[in-house]
Amino acid sequence: MRILGAARELLTRALAEAVELGDCLDSPQKVRDLLRLRFGDLPHEVFGVVLLDSQHRVLDVVELFRGTLAQTSVYPREVVKLCLEANAAAVILVHNHPSGSLEPSSADLALTETLKKALTLVDVRVLDHFIVAGTASPLSFAERGLI
Repeated sequence: MRILGAARELLTRALAEAVELGDCLDSPQKVRDLLRLRFGDLPHEVFGVVLLDSQHRVLDVVELFRGTLAQTSVYPREVVKLCLEANAAAVILVHNHPSGSLEPSSADLALTETLKKALTLVDVRVLDHFIVAGTASPLSFAERGLI
C-alpha cells in the first residue's frame, strides 16, 4: 500500500510540475487525470478552480473551499476575487463527491449557474465544471450539456 501511495505522490508531483509550465492540460483526458489525482480520494468535500490565461494555459490549480463529508460552502465573491487576482481569462470549476456519486445535485447546478453569471460580469469564462469521485472518470458538465 505504501508503494501505491508513493507512486500516486510522484505522479501528482509530475503533473503539478507540468501545470506550472502552462502546457499540461491540452486535452480533456489530461484535465480528468489531474483532477482525479488531486481531488479524487479526499475524505471531505472541496471546491477548486483551475485558473487559465487567455490562451487557456494553466495559471494555477487552487483548492478554494474545504467542507465536510457531504457539503462545502462556496462563496462567489471569493471565486471572483481569486480570478481577478490571478488575471485569469477562463476557469474550470471542480469539486469532489466523497460519497462516490458522480451525479450533480440541484445545488451543484445552481452554484454553477451563479458562478457563471458572476464571472461573466468580470469577463472570465467558465469552460467547464467537473465532479470528481474516487477513481472514476470525472463528470464534465460541458459534455453533459449542463453549462
